[in-house]
Amino acid sequence: MWGIIPAAGAGSRIQPLAFSKELLPVGSRFEGTIERPRAVSEYLVERMIKGGATKICFIISPGKSDIMEYFGGAAGAAQICYAVQPEPLGLCDSIFRATPFIKPDEYLLVGLPDTVWFPEDGFNALGDEGLSFLLFPVEKPELFDAVVLDGTGRVKEVQVKRPDASTGWVWGSFKVKGAVFTQLFDLWQKRGKTDEYFGTLVNAWIEKGGRATGVRAGRSYVDVGTINGYREALKLLSASEKGSGNGR
Repeated sequence: MWGIIPAAGAGSRIQPLAFSKELLPVGSRFEGTIERPRAVSEYLVERMIKGGATKICFIISPGKSDIMEYFGGAAGAAQICYAVQPEPLGLCDSIFRATPFIKPDEYLLVGLPDTVWFPEDGFNALGDEGLSFLLFPVEKPELFDAVVLDGTGRVKEVQVKRPDASTGWVWGSFKVKGAVFTQLFDLWQKRGKTDEYFGTLVNAWIEKGGRATGVRAGRSYVDVGTINGYREALKLLSASEKGSGNGR
């Protein structure tokens, strides 16, 4: 199983930084008895590995070699490779850079590297449907992509950063089969690569008969790409450590 991590964005909301925003130190980890800072993107990598990913692909911009230097070629038992997005042309353009690596029968886990969410094993709640979203409750769904479901858990619509979002549940990550990923890639190309956001592409795919499901298994979700989000992430991690009774 693949883990696909789009990490080519400029991070303008939290600049100036002297490094890629995906390496922003949030919380810490222990190497033996030594406590070290932890990059925010490590949380997503950890969750992908818990979800079954054995291969991880970071999509980076030409100027983000520090991500390669930080992670190298492996994280735990998972191998890591890198693809390059030459220009910041949106999430769809970014994730589809991984298309040449993907086989039709493989599954992909996709998430955003500047987020922290719980539960840690959230990906395990997603089944083997063609496309399934891991949903989280948030207070301001208009800042995210809200996902409207019918009574059976089927996705009716993705409301992309809409001020009048009709639900407080937003997608934070998703799982997709390789064959469906290729279908979405082909549709994106047919639409002239005009979809910057994944949600608008999914809406077009659903209109053409595609099926997606949403699973409300998320508990908490923080976007660390802003100063306020960074503070909230520190609070969330602190509360999680206290709740587990583990200071490490």
